[in-house]
Amino acid sequence: MSWINFFKDKIFCGTNVRKILQTDECMVMQIYDESGEGTMTVHKIFEGIYLIYNDMHLKKYMCDFQLKENATILCIDHCREGRMEAEFGKRTFCYLQEHEMRVDNRQRHNGHVSFPLCHYHGISIHFDLEVASFVLNDMFGGFSVDLCELQKKYCNNVKPYIIHNEVGLEHIFSELYFVPNQIKSEYYKVKALELLLYLDALQITNSKRERPYFYKGQVEKIKAIHDFITEDLQKHYIMEDIAERFQISLTSMKNCFKEIYGDSMCSYLRRYRINVAATMLRQDSQKGIAEIAGLVGYESPGKFAAAFRKIMGQTPIEYRKSIF
Repeated sequence: MSWINFFKDKIFCGTNVRKILQTDECMVMQIYDESGEGTMTVHKIFEGIYLIYNDMHLKKYMCDFQLKENATILCIDHCREGRMEAEFGKRTFCYLQEHEMRVDNRQRHNGHVSFPLCHYHGISIHFDLEVASFVLNDMFGGFSVDLCELQKKYCNNVKPYIIHNEVGLEHIFSELYFVPNQIKSEYYKVKALELLLYLDALQITNSKRERPYFYKGQVEKIKAIHDFITEDLQKHYIMEDIAERFQISLTSMKNCFKEIYGDSMCSYLRRYRINVAATMLRQDSQKGIAEIAGLVGYESPGKFAAAFRKIMGQTPIEYRKSIF
């Protein structure tokens, strides 16, 4: 089977995914949505084993992914930067965050996919179990890792299996983001085999992180709260008042917000204000520092400068000079 045909014969990527480039070495597919776009750059490692670089710059999209009949897949996702929200089961959501890895069989890989921070960068490695098992056994005269058993080990639950803060796995993936072109083909092979061996040996009770899952109503309420507190940055709110306004308990609001957006409400809003200010400093040279400070909710230019430096590593004046 041609490696390109894997995406025709084994999986359906969806109506909003289109191929924009194809060579003997890789294929580039684009996801498009009114909120932005993303690219998936696919490399063949072995027959039946594919590495995908995911670079998403959008808020959400509807995933129509489907496995074709009798297709059996093991997929490993690694998040390098950003955050991904995926719908699993009926109206249930989970999150993959930076430096986490997810293992699943792609049986429930459809529905709404969102990126709460409006970007996501990571790697996915797909194993077509039927083809990859044969190829690896043939190549090595019997490969020690049974891919079907590996799938059973990690994918026997309706929830995706998320591994957090496993140093060895993080090391394996970190090296895949910066590979010189001249060694990519062979290097991918080495790292794929290393990953399989590591996962096979890993004691899963020590590495699995139980992550909370949230129902659609909770997620929609937290996203409405996010939009409310970021709509007018000159306004300041008391968290207890926000919880009462949106009829949610304070604890649930705090926990769910942190899981979706990766930070506490106060810390997230602080960074959000500074990022908006940084955009103004870059794009509007006519606005003064004090004016920008006021627009993002700081009455004191001094407090604004201190907060800006803490997050951006420069004062607003230094930042603006570095741009212009």
